[in-house]
Amino acid sequence: MIESTSGRFDRTDHALVIGLGRSGRASAEVLRTRLGSVVVTDEAPPEKLADALEELRALGVRFVPPDELDSALENVTVAVLSPGIALNNPLVRRVQAKGIPVFSEVEVAYRICPAPIVAVTGTKGKTTTTALVGALFAAAGENVHVGGNIGNALIRETVNAAPGDWVVAEVSSFQLESIRSFKPRVSLILNVTPDHLDRYPSIEEYAEAKFRIFANQGPGDTFVGNLDDPIVASASQGQEGERIKARALWFSNAPHRQSTLYLRNGETIVYAPPTGDPRPVDVLRVDEIPLRGAHNIENVMGAVLVALAAGLPLEAIRAGVRTFRPLAHRLEPVGEVDGVEYVDDSKATNPGAVIAAMRSFDERPIVLIAGGKAKGTDFAEMGKVISSRAKAVVLIGEDADEIAAVVKRAKVERAASMDEAVMRAADLAAPGDVVLLSPGCASFDMFRSAEHRGELFAEAVRALKDPVAGAR
Repeated sequence: MIESTSGRFDRTDHALVIGLGRSGRASAEVLRTRLGSVVVTDEAPPEKLADALEELRALGVRFVPPDELDSALENVTVAVLSPGIALNNPLVRRVQAKGIPVFSEVEVAYRICPAPIVAVTGTKGKTTTTALVGALFAAAGENVHVGGNIGNALIRETVNAAPGDWVVAEVSSFQLESIRSFKPRVSLILNVTPDHLDRYPSIEEYAEAKFRIFANQGPGDTFVGNLDDPIVASASQGQEGERIKARALWFSNAPHRQSTLYLRNGETIVYAPPTGDPRPVDVLRVDEIPLRGAHNIENVMGAVLVALAAGLPLEAIRAGVRTFRPLAHRLEPVGEVDGVEYVDDSKATNPGAVIAAMRSFDERPIVLIAGGKAKGTDFAEMGKVISSRAKAVVLIGEDADEIAAVVKRAKVERAASMDEAVMRAADLAAPGDVVLLSPGCASFDMFRSAEHRGELFAEAVRALKDPVAGAR
């Protein structure tokens, strides 16, 4: 039997892993060392899976094509779902029809994790905040493992954790859909705005998936929420409020009777202890935060309140924030050419993230590069901000027309590649301007990933400086 923080796996169990992305491969590799057997399946063409299958075969993991799945299910006792596979996928329904429990990788990771977990979710900002939470724990001298949507799959980090460590996990709505007993010691919801509406019928169902992060928490746990986000704040009211069994701590951009952490006069983050000494404590000045934009002040407040909830000392928290550096592809400066600053925000895959990015540049003129594969998204609000804040926008990708339709005043151009987009943006920009890659869309129509999109942007910027270096 395998001990876990919540339930057990028997070594005679047999697992099916559905989906062979990063999370699925990690699940198969880890479970193969713990369960009786592991089989995997994926709807992708076999040639696209060749490298992954070769690695898994060497570990004794067998691949089952979807059309042969029914016979393989006779021996399966648990199924592990990759986050890219929806619960209404026909493969998943075939598994459920056999009465086999279906868990997310996050659920399985939790069950084998010997250490307390901090879980972070939100529509935007969760990767930066997760990394910052990890940095705060490290600054306090804690052994911390950071994973999930950031870095390694969560299950890889949990198997390396010891009982005295902490695990910090970035979790998505997709991963939270199929949890059963996942119960973080501290949970954080940064914000909930429309996203992934190609997967969820409504914003309400999307929010419901996010709210599952606190579903199993109890009085010994802590939930941290953004009081300024109306959907997150609704979790403290009515029926949703009754579902939060954990201690609830809130942060906000102004003093509020419910806020444990707040921003005073837009200048200082203040901690108002929920118990004990009632005197507020200044934590940090905003000008000490090494991240650009008002949205990152909220991210920092969320991370700080999580750290305080976990009992980290205030001085370590201050030091951790002050020394933190921006992550790649998140408002990352990549160069300046002819007085124009070029900024990579390729990880901005929804309109809310684009709006936050544009507002972080005060009144500087912006040439925006946006577009890609939309996710059932309403671009109306993003269009208003583009119209008011951008002097021009260069659109790429299959859903460029959807964005063009909502831009009323800014000049609109189109490009067929990232190289062309950067060249057009450079022609439109003047000294003092910002060329901002902030797509508001997924990347898979033109690029391998959001990271690949950002890398090609940086290469194109280097080519503006030095055509030979940019071509390397």
